[in-house]
Amino acid sequence: MTELYPIFLKLKNKLCVVVGGGKVAERKILSLLPTEAHIKVISPELTEKLEALSREEKLIWIKRPYQKGDLQGAFLVIAATNDPQVQEAVFKEAEERGLPCNVVDKPEFCTFFVPSTLKRGDLLIAISTSGASPAVARRLRETLESLFPEEFALYLELMKAIRAEILKMELDPTEKEERLQRLALAPLFQYLIRGDFELLEVILEKEGLPNLLSEISSLYRASKDIERQG
Repeated sequence: MTELYPIFLKLKNKLCVVVGGGKVAERKILSLLPTEAHIKVISPELTEKLEALSREEKLIWIKRPYQKGDLQGAFLVIAATNDPQVQEAVFKEAEERGLPCNVVDKPEFCTFFVPSTLKRGDLLIAISTSGASPAVARRLRETLESLFPEEFALYLELMKAIRAEILKMELDPTEKEERLQRLALAPLFQYLIRGDFELLEVILEKEGLPNLLSEISSLYRASKDIERQG
């Protein structure tokens, strides 16, 4: 098989057409919602959750079976039906229009695969087996979940703030890069997991960044409050 080219797409305000309204389509649509794409669903019926999203105007529901021409204006296409003829027809129209298309459980009718993903704040890890075994991709994601706990999102917020502050400093580019690399290798993540702000303060003060501690402390407390409420 030809190797795949990994890519992350910006779908904000792009039209994504999903053919199908069952549980599989629901999972695909729920993964599209955070991207702020315009979602159009073509299906005679929808799951209860998708019907609720339609009433909330978070998606457009075309209440009928797929017809050729339904992909007009689309940026991306997903077919999630159990009808082989519809799946093939959707793929053929997508091919004719030059549109990326994923037909669920039909690798031969896919120009892209939807990976298993792990998200921790700004961190997004995508895992694909090139359609060979989605189940293996899910198992790998579960393994990574233990390596990157929820606190990793807060760690990235800290590193983002550190980078912004260092880039504003009046230092030569080499010294800025050295500081960034040094802090990336420092055990800041472990300190955050333990809530050990005394050690964090030592490192931040040493690097001339003591003003970041109060901000990170506030974010840490907020994240713990959300965990308790959850």
